[in-house]
Amino acid sequence: MNGETDPRTRATGPPPGARVSGFEFTLSGLPEVRFFAEAQAREAGLHDDEAGDLVLAVNEVATNAVTHGSPTARVRSWSDGGDLVIEIYDRGVWTDEDYGRTRPAPNATRGMGLWVARLLSASVQFHPEDDGTTVILRFSGKG
Repeated sequence: MNGETDPRTRATGPPPGARVSGFEFTLSGLPEVRFFAEAQAREAGLHDDEAGDLVLAVNEVATNAVTHGSPTARVRSWSDGGDLVIEIYDRGVWTDEDYGRTRPAPNATRGMGLWVARLLSASVQFHPEDDGTTVILRFSGKG
């Protein structure tokens, strides 16, 4: 995937001076996460199909965060170099080093979220640390 970093590196946040939006959420807050993601996509000028891809990718990662990571997670977004960046953090400890690189089996009924997020994003970065996991999704903005 373009722009993917070594998952053992420390996550970096928004560039200095960037306007950051975000909030904490739980499983019941996933509809709010999707609404937030769509609003961010629209504000960034993404077209309908691009906005739909972004919402789906963010939903997959956010769902993983609150079902496999911790009951409460955080979503943030900012602009960086013309791209829209969405960061999702949970307090869970990462145990799978595949990071969604392997295509799920054709008959799979689960385990597709990170793979789908990789397909729909310009890049996906995974930053597992002792105190939680940060996933950073990058979407190409309008230049």
